[in-house]
Amino acid sequence: MANVKGVQVLLALAAITAIAHGATTTHLQFYMHDTVTPSTGTPATALRVVRGPTPSPGNSINRFGDMYAIDDPLTDAPDDDAASRAVVGRAHGFYLMASREADQLLLSVNMVFTAGKHNGSSVAVHGRDAILDEVRELPVLGGTGEFRGAAGYVLIRTHSFNASNNNAVLKVDMYLSV
Repeated sequence: MANVKGVQVLLALAAITAIAHGATTTHLQFYMHDTVTPSTGTPATALRVVRGPTPSPGNSINRFGDMYAIDDPLTDAPDDDAASRAVVGRAHGFYLMASREADQLLLSVNMVFTAGKHNGSSVAVHGRDAILDEVRELPVLGGTGEFRGAAGYVLIRTHSFNASNNNAVLKVDMYLSV
């Protein structure tokens, strides 16, 4: 019981500190379109720049050590029809197949907002992405512009995935304190 009260006191102090410093929480939701294999009218936005030596178990496309450079569009909707969604930014960075045993990535990305209310701002995300988990949580390391000094986290869910070509659409929920 004393442990619970101690946690409650710490949470209350954290809330008071956040209020005293004027921190506000911003929730952003968007979709990240990772296209490894281009199709008609859709260019590749992820390019393998390093080919790892060891095939991953159960995965004929990726290998441990594979690294992909990305320039993925961020949109307000998951639709494949480009005319029905608005591009709000780009995800610039890389992901690395970082596990011999499972489909787990090291994702390092700057999410740069190029339209709308947050145009000109960016958020840096870096962490482990266990791509087969339903929901993955990655830390926000900081930001620029409107998000200068931001802290927070990102929840990533796979909206769609094509195992034959590695193309994916990810739903991103970002929670920022500035």
